[in-house]
Amino acid sequence: MTFACSLFGVPVESGTRQAGCLMGPDSYRSAGLKTTLEGLGLKVQDHGNLEPRLCHEAHHPNDSIHGLGDTIAWSDSLKDMAYTSMQAGDFPIFLGGDHSLSIGTVPGVSRHAEKTGRPRFVLWLDAHPDIHTLRTTQSGNLHGTPVAYFTGLPDFKGVFPTLDHPVQARNICMMGIRSVDPAEKEHLSSSEIAVHDMRAIDEFGIVRPLRAFLERVKNENGALHLSLDVDFLDPQIAPAVGTTVPGGATVREAHLIMELLYESGLVTSLDLVELNPYLDERGRTARLMVDLCASLMGRSVLEYPTQSF
Repeated sequence: MTFACSLFGVPVESGTRQAGCLMGPDSYRSAGLKTTLEGLGLKVQDHGNLEPRLCHEAHHPNDSIHGLGDTIAWSDSLKDMAYTSMQAGDFPIFLGGDHSLSIGTVPGVSRHAEKTGRPRFVLWLDAHPDIHTLRTTQSGNLHGTPVAYFTGLPDFKGVFPTLDHPVQARNICMMGIRSVDPAEKEHLSSSEIAVHDMRAIDEFGIVRPLRAFLERVKNENGALHLSLDVDFLDPQIAPAVGTTVPGGATVREAHLIMELLYESGLVTSLDLVELNPYLDERGRTARLMVDLCASLMGRSVLEYPTQSF
């Protein structure tokens, strides 16, 4: 990969009630993300931490929803920044922050894809499908709503910014899913989203469905956005997340996905989300996420440094 990487810190935690995600961007920096990517020969610019647009008061009949105004402000800002970075020819990496940031990043990169005449595809690596609408969410945590928003499901109109560049459901692939609410199950069953839960991965592996998805992206000249949630990983290897679900991806499964994505050359933008350093163990989750990012950018198994003890 010969592009420049642009790092954007997104210290947002309005989409969750668990404090700590706002420290995520600096944790990635402390874990050496920039120097790791530069060690691969990439040009990397860290733009520091972004700030949301001016927050406006917002309301919805669902009284459980919290952080609505702040999340809208963040999504507005991120949508423009994602588009601008892509227009500059960069590879934007958004360092979260909770997963509500994808309410802004995905529509932003989708706008760019549409302008360049390419369909936008999304690979969603997460324990959760995050396809609640404002009406169906019971927790009120808006980090559970981004997929519903950027695919154009109803109930966001008049509350969130107008969605001008939705992602077609058929262009989304979810892997690692293992915690689905009834309303989300209903949404998924009526959509064309490809869902590979951990049961399917246990039975059939990761390689075949991922390669099939990547082949579609390639054949349609698509641009692929990767959204990687810490809880995609098993909490035994990645404890720094407020939504732990047992039975997640192993280190090798996760690295294999990243290696296949690098070989495809199709990924054009990246979210790293839900890292909560407050819940980490001496930074090991942050270091693992940095290592996975390095695999995505081309570091092979033989290039991994020996760990010091």
